[in-house]
Amino acid sequence: MTRARKGAATRKARKRILKAVKGHRGAPGHLYHLAKEGAVKAAVDARIDRKRRKRDFRGLWIIRLSAACRQRGIRYGQFINGCKKAGIGLNRKMLSEIAIADPKGFDSIVEAAKAACTS
Repeated sequence: MTRARKGAATRKARKRILKAVKGHRGAPGHLYHLAKEGAVKAAVDARIDRKRRKRDFRGLWIIRLSAACRQRGIRYGQFINGCKKAGIGLNRKMLSEIAIADPKGFDSIVEAAKAACTS
């Protein structure tokens, strides 16, 4: 029986890796062995950054809320504590959107949080 070689499958696999690293600078974008390592590193970094994006957006919302709260004479921590005590179930993303789009609505939320904090 003749020996079966995997020429087409190997070529296809290599082309897939090289296509994945298209745009990488230098040898990792052209040489298969280095491209394979570059593809793995890129996948690892992509996963890490998907997690980091969530962290970054939460930080952005907190910064926006903190600035909006300071304008209304309350600290961010007091505001969040007051929201929890008042039973306001909005998350930081929604609160920051309200602070930007509807300042009067945010004023009423701040007043409710202040009242819940003092009582």
